Amino acid sequence: MKKVIAGGIMSGTSLDGVDAVLVEISSAGLRTLAFHSAPYPPEVRAALLGVSNCPTHTREISRLNFLLPELYAAAFKQACRKAKVDAGEVVVLGCHGQTIYHEGEPAPVLGHKIASTLQIGDGSVLAARTGVPVVSDFRPADIAAGGKGAPLVPYVDYLLFRGENESRVALNIGGIANITWIPAAAPPEKVIAFDTGPGNMVVDQLITHYSNGESTYDAAGAMAAEGMVHPEIVVELLTDQFFRRKPPKTAGREQYGREFVAALLARNLSPADTVATATYFTAAAIAEGITRFAGGEDNPPAQVIVSGGGVHNKTLLRFLRAELPESEVLRSEVVGIDADAKEAIAFAVLAHETWHGRSSNLPGATGAKRPAVLGKLCQP
Repeated sequence: MKKVIAGGIMSGTSLDGVDAVLVEISSAGLRTLAFHSAPYPPEVRAALLGVSNCPTHTREISRLNFLLPELYAAAFKQACRKAKVDAGEVVVLGCHGQTIYHEGEPAPVLGHKIASTLQIGDGSVLAARTGVPVVSDFRPADIAAGGKGAPLVPYVDYLLFRGENESRVALNIGGIANITWIPAAAPPEKVIAFDTGPGNMVVDQLITHYSNGESTYDAAGAMAAEGMVHPEIVVELLTDQFFRRKPPKTAGREQYGREFVAALLARNLSPADTVATATYFTAAAIAEGITRFAGGEDNPPAQVIVSGGGVHNKTLLRFLRAELPESEVLRSEVVGIDADAKEAIAFAVLAHETWHGRSSNLPGATGAKRPAVLGKLCQP
C-alpha cells in the first residue's frame, strides 16, 4: 500500500472546540503529520449548547449546520500549514460533526420505535471550502444496520492498540468516557466497546456554573484536588441501571446534561466538594465499566491507555489509578498516539476506510446486525 495523507476533524460533546489532524497512512502503519486545536468562540459554544437536547428553533440548527464547516475548514487549513502539506495532497477528510442529539436506544415515536442521532456541520460546505473529498455523518449507517451509532472509534483502537501478549483497554475521556476492551491477540469480533458514563461533561458544567462562565473546565483537576469526595453520593450515583446494563450501550448529554448537574447542585455541597465528588464519580464509573465488562476482577487489563481531554485532569487520573490498582494507567503518548489528537485521528482512518468502500463499524461494539460502510461522501 502506498503512502496516502488523510485528514480528520473532531468536535466532541465537551463543546470545547475543533481538533484537526493530518495523518500519513501506509502498510507500515500510521504517522501523525500535524495536529491543530481551535477553541470555539464563546458565542459559538453558547449557541451549540442552545440547540443540544433542548427546545430550540430549526433556524438556529440550520444556521449552525452551515457555520460549523467554516470553522472546521479553518482548523484543517491550519493543520495543513503546520504539516507543510498542500490541501490538494490530502486524499480524504473525515469529519465527525457536532452531536446535538444522540439516542441510540429505540424510543416510541408516532407509533414506531426509532433510534436516532444528529450531527451538524454540513459535509458539502466543508468539501467546497477545503477542496478535499469529505466523509461526514458517520453514525446513521450503523443505526440503520441495527446498531446504536456509537462507539465508532473502537475499530481504530483495535488497529492501533491490539497486543499479542497482553490485554488492553483504550479509554477516551472526552465529554463522555468510552472504552474499548481488546483481549490479548483478539480477533475483531472479540472486541467489546461502550460508553462508561460521563467523562469531562459533568465537571465542565460545574466549573462553568461556579465561575459564571469565566472557565469551562477544571484545569489540571485543581479544584477537585481542593475538595473532599463524598463517597456515599458516588455509591448512590452508581446505582443507576445504566452501569449494570450490558454493552453495547451509549451515553450523552441526555443523561449527564443540565438535569443531572442541577440535581448535584441541589445537594448543597461546597463547590470544591461538588467538583471532587463529580470527578471521583467519573473515575468510578469508568472503573465500574472495566471491572464489569472488560476482563472482570479476576482478569484486569494489563494496561489502560488514556486519551482525550481528560488526560489533563491530574486528579481524575489519580482517582482512576486508585480505582484500578491492578492495571497500568498510561497516557496514549506512551504508545505513540497524541492524547488530544486521538479521536480526530480515528475519523481520518474511518474516512480512509469509507473512501475505499470498506466497513468500519464493529458490530460487537455498536450492536449492529452487520458491518456497514460509514458516512456520506461529499465531493468538492
